[in-house]
Amino acid sequence: MQSLAAKLSKVLLLLWPTTYFIQEMVIRLGIATGKGHAAMIYQRFGKWWGVFSLVDLELVNFLTLVTEFAAISLALGAFGVPAALGVPVAALLLVALVATGSYRRWEAIVVFLCLLDVTWLGMALVAKPHWMHAASSTAIPRLPGGVSSDLIFLMIAIVGTTIAPWQLFFQQSCVADKRLRFKDLNWARLDTFIGACFTIAVAGAMMLVGDVAYRHNMKFSDPVQMARDLSPYTGAFVRYALPLMFINAAVLGTTAISLSSAWAYGEVRGWPHSLQRSIRHEPGFYAVYALCVGIAAGIVLIPGAPLQLIIVSVQVLAGVMLPSAIIFLQLLLNDRELLGEYANKPWNNWVNWTIIVVLFGLSLVLAAQVLAPSLFGTN
Repeated sequence: MQSLAAKLSKVLLLLWPTTYFIQEMVIRLGIATGKGHAAMIYQRFGKWWGVFSLVDLELVNFLTLVTEFAAISLALGAFGVPAALGVPVAALLLVALVATGSYRRWEAIVVFLCLLDVTWLGMALVAKPHWMHAASSTAIPRLPGGVSSDLIFLMIAIVGTTIAPWQLFFQQSCVADKRLRFKDLNWARLDTFIGACFTIAVAGAMMLVGDVAYRHNMKFSDPVQMARDLSPYTGAFVRYALPLMFINAAVLGTTAISLSSAWAYGEVRGWPHSLQRSIRHEPGFYAVYALCVGIAAGIVLIPGAPLQLIIVSVQVLAGVMLPSAIIFLQLLLNDRELLGEYANKPWNNWVNWTIIVVLFGLSLVLAAQVLAPSLFGTN
């Protein structure tokens, strides 16, 4: 029987080019228009669709923010830090991170935090996975055995967290805020390609670490418990590095998601919305960011909140809602009045529509399984 990592690694292999292609299209759109994704939907499709996309984005973003603080709360427990102390401090630091009035300063800090994720590669080496089995399971094009609702649930969650709807809005707003031009396009494409490779490599390392727990029949409840259970097989390094990397990922996710919400809302309201200027010049933009962070942190502090269930379920919701976001992107990228020669080529359209159809298919299968639990096996 294939391991869980072997079944899911094929999803990562497909997500590698998909991640790059989608983000490259967002870059072209951002450079061509000089505006964020929310502003373009309002401009090209009207107020009704603009409100729909904004509400869709803000809802998923807020729920995802709750998951990021849930991860921070769970991971801090590994170091004996109570959530009542750690979560509010994390929220204050996240607000301070963007309140410097300098896009370059914020970007430098975020890039440094991203590079810390190489620690996952070190953890994968320490975990001593079955390298040949992992490579062959990933590369050989065969359908995974034992299809179940749990497997489909995880597949959608992986897609939803790797290519989340907020990322489309976030990246286009970044391009607009940096004021990139078409002369910067090739460098931006290279940057995106490197980022896609790094993202998939880190995700693969996460799977290899998690596969150790799967092979030893460990019951998963939260990352802290997982780190402790893995320590007899991987040593103290993984026990302490794993929760730290969860915190790092949550910090990166929180600042990016909150910014995508603040940028989108600022674009729609016509507020100044740039990290290039201080709070004094753009109070509304920074207030939305701080409000998103503060409310999400407060919800996590509610006693008895099912944090682990929230974390996985929201990623699935993001995957289910992703097709609608890509449809807007697809329509905008075929608008030659906007992009001219930089509009989508036929192969771009094939990639987009394939992603949309596959995600809709997975969503329908998941819905069918919820309505008819005996539809699939339980493997």
